[in-house]
Amino acid sequence: MRFRPNRTDCLSPINCSWGELEHYLTDYFNGSDRDPVHSESLFPIPVLMGITITCALLFLAGVTGNVMTILVVSKYRDMRTTTNLYLCSMAVSDLLIFLCMPPDLYRLWKYRPWRFGDTFCKLFQFVSECCTYSTILNITALSVERYLAICFPLRAKRLVTKRRVRALILFLWLVSLLSAGPVFILVGVEHETGPAAGNSVTVSAVGTEREIEIDTSECKTTQYAVESGLLAAMALVSSVFFFLPVFCLTVVYSLIGRRLWKRRRENNIGANVAHRDKSNRQTVKMLAVVVFAFVLCWLPFHLQRYLMSHSSEGSSPIWSLITQYCSLVSTVLFYLSAAINPVLYNTMSRKYRSAAAQLFGLQETQPPRGRTASTVKGESSPAWTESTVSL
Repeated sequence: MRFRPNRTDCLSPINCSWGELEHYLTDYFNGSDRDPVHSESLFPIPVLMGITITCALLFLAGVTGNVMTILVVSKYRDMRTTTNLYLCSMAVSDLLIFLCMPPDLYRLWKYRPWRFGDTFCKLFQFVSECCTYSTILNITALSVERYLAICFPLRAKRLVTKRRVRALILFLWLVSLLSAGPVFILVGVEHETGPAAGNSVTVSAVGTEREIEIDTSECKTTQYAVESGLLAAMALVSSVFFFLPVFCLTVVYSLIGRRLWKRRRENNIGANVAHRDKSNRQTVKMLAVVVFAFVLCWLPFHLQRYLMSHSSEGSSPIWSLITQYCSLVSTVLFYLSAAINPVLYNTMSRKYRSAAAQLFGLQETQPPRGRTASTVKGESSPAWTESTVSL
């Protein structure tokens, strides 16, 4: 490749010394004092500053909130319900997602050269992919459990136990790990002209040519993944992992809402059933908001992934610009999704607020218990009151 410097002190190759050329090209590729027209940075500095500050705030809120969720569920016995086990698993997933934020931000600011090696490039994207699968699977399993508990409470009493839920959560994580495995082939450290080529450029100055070594390494989708169709296949798998569960969630919550609405209109239900249904409505309302926030935050992420899988180096500048900014927005929403759940729990669950206050020493009394499933239908039933089914 041939490059012509565009600096005030080096306006053409004839006016440049080899030192100036090498310094310029190093800056050009490695991210400092770059030509604004040919800059390797995908976004303007003000945009990057805004994104970085936003992500930093999300990081602080998300890590604090999810750690608090794990502590609340693990420390207080009456918070260890089957529903909360799923929410705790989702909190672990969200924490792992936040571990992937620093390298993501690094790539926004300086996506080449990638200085952390091929293994780390693959690993952090594998963790991110695995956690996205785990979150959606946990939400789906939790919603199906709520459907059983509300629509078929006696059957749920026999089927849904803490031991089985823990085993199911472990299985869901195993499925997520296996499904994200192809990421180790999908991404890697590539160079400007491909994985097998060198990373040098040839420049001309004062009528002669000279080869200068420039580090063009970049953590991105491999050329093999693009040419073999693996990228398109993984985009399809990712879409299935999102849209199929969303369809299932829509059906499940529609059935739950229909069942609760029909029972609410019945005049001959007892006081215990009325109290149970009121608690179930509170639980379903909270979980429905969590699901809605999840879909709202992750839909742009999957649309952006679809755009990326169907774009190419020969795409028009406008298409490339749209894809880049869709990627930027989806990145912020991706981390917002990982940070927002504890906020929703705190906003919508009095019991969670009470347990969190006690955790920080702001309240001496135990979290409100209410009437639990063990006093009505046995300890393993998850269907009766908010105290036993939700935060």
